[in-house]
Amino acid sequence: MNANYAFLLIFGFLAVVLLLEGVFLLWTDTSSPEYKRVRQRLAGLVKGESGRVRAGVLKTRLLGKSPSTHALLSKYSGAHSLDLLLQQAGSTSNVAQLLITCLASGFVGVLLGLFLSWSWMSLSLLALVFLLFPLLRVKRQKSKRMQLMDSQLPNALDLICRALKAGHAFSAAMSMAGDDAPEPIANEFKTTFDEITFGVSVKNAMMNLAERVPNSDMRYFVMAVIIQLETGGNLTELLSMLSNLIRERFKLFGKIKTLTAEGRLSGYILTALPFVLAFLLNVVNPGYMKVLFEDPMGIKLVIGALGMMACGVFILWRIIDIRV
Repeated sequence: MNANYAFLLIFGFLAVVLLLEGVFLLWTDTSSPEYKRVRQRLAGLVKGESGRVRAGVLKTRLLGKSPSTHALLSKYSGAHSLDLLLQQAGSTSNVAQLLITCLASGFVGVLLGLFLSWSWMSLSLLALVFLLFPLLRVKRQKSKRMQLMDSQLPNALDLICRALKAGHAFSAAMSMAGDDAPEPIANEFKTTFDEITFGVSVKNAMMNLAERVPNSDMRYFVMAVIIQLETGGNLTELLSMLSNLIRERFKLFGKIKTLTAEGRLSGYILTALPFVLAFLLNVVNPGYMKVLFEDPMGIKLVIGALGMMACGVFILWRIIDIRV
């Protein structure tokens, strides 16, 4: 093989490689999914679409691990409500995992009822309780997380006020609060700062924050920022007053909680007592309460008793539920 033939092979190989590279770059710059996504974002910015549409530049939460599961669950509005509930609870699970957990828990309830040889009515009620238990657990996590963020909000507002007094912009103040504030409220401020950084307007980013944290105090903070953006004013003084107001509100709420402790304890006991007694009677003597679920008059008595208990529980909890 002479030298000219070797050079010809090398240059031919390089030409083919460069041709393939050029075709790939041409496809990347004109037809690739990344190019289409960037073009869609730029088109949305040019057309001045609302923040809800432009928020699509952010990472989309999947309702399931697979795209097919996500597409199936996306057809139902209830799935999006469950996804929002999981976000508010700070859970890392998705909607599909929550539904599978509920079904598995309900199946365990059916097996337990069959093992105890309960009647079909008792078995159905037990399966329903087990089915709803994971959902109630998520709601409980949401409630505890919202209460924790309520207690953290005054200090976080103080951090934002100090950053604003130092001359920082509001978005930078949100970023500082997200870095210095404790979890879980720090994560929400970081998410809001990321949305603003990615091009969502401050108003829409704050509205998203109020949706993720549906607390009255957080809504006051969001509305204060939005009003200041639209009308102007001293945001630092406004947030400082809001922080003091929230602290005074917590003091008053603590006093009311102390005064209503006896009533709340009575509510817990009176609510759980009938169900606990019915469960224990079924365990000790399974046939003792069978007449209530087999005789037509017994079924009517059970329905009437449950209705009156529901009314009593509602009235009792309304009496001790004092809003501040």
